[in-house]
Amino acid sequence: MALNKEEKKVQIKKFGKDEKDTGSSQVQVALLTKRIEQLTLHLKTNAGDKNARRSLLVLVGKRHSLLAYLAKHDYEAYEKLIQSLGLRK
Repeated sequence: MALNKEEKKVQIKKFGKDEKDTGSSQVQVALLTKRIEQLTLHLKTNAGDKNARRSLLVLVGKRHSLLAYLAKHDYEAYEKLIQSLGLRK
C-alpha cells in the first residue's frame, strides 16, 4: 500500500523546495494525498477491509491537521497546494 520511491520523488520534486525537502507541510500533504487515493481505490474493490478503512481515516485526519497548520501559517501556500492537489477547503 505504501508509495514507491519513484512516486515519492515525483511528489517531493513537485511540492518541495529541493529534492531533500521531505518535512515541509506541502510535501507531507502531497504524500498523504497520494496514499489516500491508493487506499480509496483499494477499498472500492475490497469493501470489507476494516484495517484499510481505519488507516484511511487516520491519514485523512493527519492531512486535515497539516492543512489547518498550513492555512494558519502560510495561507498563500495553502491556497496553491489545495488548488494543485484538487482538494476542497
